[in-house]
Amino acid sequence: MITPTATAITPTPPGRIGAAITPEDALHYLEALGAWRDQRKGELDLLDEAALNQPDADSASGRAGSTGVTGDIMLSMALWKAVADRDDLLLATWDSGRVGQAELERLSTLIWGRLDATLDPRLAQRPDVPSSSGALAVSLPEAMRLSDALAASLRARLSLDPTDADVTGRLRQLRAQLERVRDLVTAEPQDTRDGMSHKLAKLDTRLGEMVDKAKRGADVGGLVGPLEADAARTERDLIVGSATRAEAARDVARARQLRGELEARGAAIRDLAALCVSSVDPAPKLAVPDVAALGPVPESATEVGAYLARMARVGRALNQAHAAYSSALDERSELRGRLEAYAIKAARVTGNVTGRAADNARDDLGELFRRAEEALNAEPTDIARVRALVAAHQAYLALRSTTTA
Repeated sequence: MITPTATAITPTPPGRIGAAITPEDALHYLEALGAWRDQRKGELDLLDEAALNQPDADSASGRAGSTGVTGDIMLSMALWKAVADRDDLLLATWDSGRVGQAELERLSTLIWGRLDATLDPRLAQRPDVPSSSGALAVSLPEAMRLSDALAASLRARLSLDPTDADVTGRLRQLRAQLERVRDLVTAEPQDTRDGMSHKLAKLDTRLGEMVDKAKRGADVGGLVGPLEADAARTERDLIVGSATRAEAARDVARARQLRGELEARGAAIRDLAALCVSSVDPAPKLAVPDVAALGPVPESATEVGAYLARMARVGRALNQAHAAYSSALDERSELRGRLEAYAIKAARVTGNVTGRAADNARDDLGELFRRAEEALNAEPTDIARVRALVAAHQAYLALRSTTTA
């Protein structure tokens, strides 16, 4: 026997991202969030048990596409886990009320920022899961509303509702849900707003007819469940659409910023390459990619993803070119430093020694130093020749150091 449990009520989130919330608002929200977390977990456990008791939950549920009841329960559990993880971070930041301005701003960011909760890869491919690289691309309030919509749909499909006897209460919840849907519809872009407005109007009509029948004493219990499922599906679609558009907008903004950074780096690396070619022989022969060849940043979500991938490849090519040209110039500087260090050591080794052998050593080391320095100052510098001269200076110095010791 499955015992119904109370439906979790999503609390109204305080503040907005980038602005601190008051300690009072934070306390009230965290208390309500904790209650939601506990109630929704109990509700999901109940739904999971009901699904297991179904002879064929997926085929009996009138599933959309190929997901079914099991997939929706898995997604609901993943959403709950993402919310629970974020609640843990909020509680850690709250620290029993020991918060200052920085902590209050961080609380606001944790509430309104993206959850970034890694999901099962199979769930991340679902069209009703707004994701970026397998991460949940919704804020905490959006995730909770999405969980509400999924839970309502599952209750209806499994013929399980804690308020089956309270038709009036369920109709009241439907009115509140349709108001949330109405707010979401107003935020839709023009190309989808008309279609969603039409869906909302049909839901409004069905609810109105149901309320009239109930007032006349008719039994509308069998009509409430299907309407709840349709309303939950519509709200879920709107939440997902809003989150997906927000993620696409962030991707476009990130692509524009990254493009500007790559253009600046590309220009600087081309200057570095020109300096290297004129200063060092042999110089690396790597092409420095031109970011302008990528074209302008696209606006659509599908195109900007591919554009970001192409920019990532350009970034890797720039890194490779930068490393190659920098290394060539760095080797010349390193050889110069070694030569100067050997010259100082040579002066110390031969400075206090007299005799023909010492004079010959000073002359030979001086000549090697002169030739190496001359090669280093040549434009472009023959790196192989300098490398050999510096090695010869080092070997001769090592020999004289041994004989004079």
